[in-house]
Amino acid sequence: MTAQGLPMVVPVQDLPARVRIHEVGARDGLQNEARTVPTEVKAEFIRRLADSGLTTIEATSFVHPKWVPQLADAEQLFPLVSDLPVALPVLVPNERGLDRALALGARRIAVFASATESFAKANLNRTVDEALAMFQPVVARAKEHRVHVRGYLSMCFGDPWEGPVPIHQVVRVSKALMDMGCDELSLGDTIGVATPGHVQDLLSELNEEGVPTSALGVHFHDTYGQALANTLAALQHGVTTVDSSAGGLGGCPYAKSATGNLATEDLVWMLNGLGIDTGVDLGRLTATSVWMAAHLDRPSPSRTVRALSHKE
Repeated sequence: MTAQGLPMVVPVQDLPARVRIHEVGARDGLQNEARTVPTEVKAEFIRRLADSGLTTIEATSFVHPKWVPQLADAEQLFPLVSDLPVALPVLVPNERGLDRALALGARRIAVFASATESFAKANLNRTVDEALAMFQPVVARAKEHRVHVRGYLSMCFGDPWEGPVPIHQVVRVSKALMDMGCDELSLGDTIGVATPGHVQDLLSELNEEGVPTSALGVHFHDTYGQALANTLAALQHGVTTVDSSAGGLGGCPYAKSATGNLATEDLVWMLNGLGIDTGVDLGRLTATSVWMAAHLDRPSPSRTVRALSHKE
């Protein structure tokens, strides 16, 4: 299930030698699926993703089942995969979610903030600052338990209600998350409107305000076909953590114009061609996405999955 000798490796100067892929398919990818995915299938999905060489796989979310019914089985799922030799971050919305995650031995958590008031209201029913105040004790307690904390920041480039998001607004919330103790920050283009120059300007401004590139990851959606171009712009800036979703699964339930995440296979194809190491076996990963697409009864939106699986 791989193209013989392709892509041809042609490195580009001043790009990272290695990129860590933060795989979000099992959480962000599946959370919007209308069809309930059985817990055993989710666990097998995560195991197959790990077998493909991915080392960071976001497993689930400890949110109230009313808000994300697809992930209501977090307590049942996590023990089925916790033996895997990979990082298994989980999303927690509040202290109750943190308690549930810690009780199962989770060592990596993520909190989910917004750069805009409109999305904070839609997603968390709070203002931006009220949401930050809610996360403060979550992060503090996680750090007391020596748990790694990722901060997700959504709507970093545009908002469906507010339009363009000023860079200084994104920087303010980013710094607040880092100051409260987050170990890393994922910059989200939730509705997929970013372009490469915008990406580089935001990254430069964050650096100028004291947020190091080493603490940053990027999370692009492909709504306007810009996800790979924006990823390359981030790599040129020195970013080495990229979020993606196997098979291109996922979007955002609270942003109606959002389409799928950047497909992990499309990302790996580009990185392979640039000679950048990911540790991922593209054939195994593609087979995993084809397998999951069959369970979801629809084809994968990933162009690379479609191209490679067609070659069989």
